[in-house]
Amino acid sequence: MDGSWNDFFNRVKEKDYARTLHAFLKEEYSQRICYPPREMMFRAFELTPANKIKAVIVGQDPYSNPHQAMGLCFSVPEGVPLPPSLVNVYTDLEDELGIKMDFNSGDLTNWAKQGVLLLNVYLSVVAHTPLSHKRKEYEEFAEDVFSYLDSLPQPIVFFLWGSFAGRFAKLLHNPNHLVLRTGHPSPLSANRGLYFGSDQFKKAEAFWKENKVEPIRWSNVD
Repeated sequence: MDGSWNDFFNRVKEKDYARTLHAFLKEEYSQRICYPPREMMFRAFELTPANKIKAVIVGQDPYSNPHQAMGLCFSVPEGVPLPPSLVNVYTDLEDELGIKMDFNSGDLTNWAKQGVLLLNVYLSVVAHTPLSHKRKEYEEFAEDVFSYLDSLPQPIVFFLWGSFAGRFAKLLHNPNHLVLRTGHPSPLSANRGLYFGSDQFKKAEAFWKENKVEPIRWSNVD
């Protein structure tokens, strides 16, 4: 993991929740099929150094079907059909920014490498059982992550989709950051007018331009 996360993880690893969570995950991964693979749980932090973060996208927990979860929220490996929420994210990007997205590719690794922290609050899940690892320890960890992100000096855009992600807005107070709240991109929410048409990506682009930050290249088309 990049050194810019070292101070944060050195602090949290000594907390009680870190010890109990480690013991829980050791048992769960040894006795059940869990996703993502244990070595990919912290992939979001590995791919996106803290001092390079430009944006944060928040998910709830990993996909629970085989071959989907890869340690990045909303992302699926190459060759895996796009989940409905990601289809709506791509559609919104095309509509707002006039760019082209490849709907056959749901791997968001390139976003992560550009500075988009793709963070699930619950970092693991039992196969075929959504929210099976919904635990207080993960929530405490997430609060520590958000408090740390709030302390970072660089301009950061927080995309908080839906009420679950929106509850972390109360931890964000840094005037150098932009918090954007919309409905969730899931079909149920997006089709009720709670996601599309918010101009969230346009607002993010304007914010980065104002702060002389190179914007994210969202398009996955070469």
